[in-house]
Amino acid sequence: MIGCECEVCQSPDPNDKRLRSSILVQSGTTAFVVDTTPDFRYQMLRLNIKHLDAVLFTHPHKDHIAGLDDVRAFNFFMQKPMQVFANTLTEEALRRDFYYAFSETKYPGVPEIELITIDETPFRIGDIEVTPILVWHHKMPVYGYRFGNFTYITDANRIDGDEKEKIRGSQVLVVNALRKKQHISHFTLDEAVKLVEELQVPEAYFTHISHQLGFHQLINAGLPRHIQLAYDGLTCKL
Repeated sequence: MIGCECEVCQSPDPNDKRLRSSILVQSGTTAFVVDTTPDFRYQMLRLNIKHLDAVLFTHPHKDHIAGLDDVRAFNFFMQKPMQVFANTLTEEALRRDFYYAFSETKYPGVPEIELITIDETPFRIGDIEVTPILVWHHKMPVYGYRFGNFTYITDANRIDGDEKEKIRGSQVLVVNALRKKQHISHFTLDEAVKLVEELQVPEAYFTHISHQLGFHQLINAGLPRHIQLAYDGLTCKL
């Protein structure tokens, strides 16, 4: 007998076929991704993305950094190093896991990376203003980001008061909601709903969803109308 969790994985609904969490942020002149998951190469191929100005990292866990090696394709397309923005904790992991990209003597064909260390100070990538938001993934500091009226937060289960104020006023919030049952380092479905309601964000989507949460269609039916589950290929225009 197939259990409920396996049924979600095998669901015919394409919205139940979820790759690892990442977003592509674009303006008329600038494009960058937040995190390079193990699915990064396929995600870029699927969208036919050939222009990418930068990579912005949230934290150093493997499901968010493992695809970095594949920026080498964009080195080829754009004939320049890839700008990579990360805090010191993530920078240490990148230098360790992709040591060959940072070696003084580089083997031909390794990814070309320009590593830029960031903190909570706002900065710009092209014409897009980036505001880091410090959140907590159990005891690990993780960065969420606000771009104009759009805020993206993944891998969090706590946000301090001052950092919540950076989110307030957003028109769209994307935030993690792993499952219904309590988790040590992720918001539950109910916790994510309460966060959206507390900050009075008019439109919200839940990401970093486990198969333990349940079927996309059934969970959506029980959510407030202004809150929905995110899905692969979702586009938000601001």
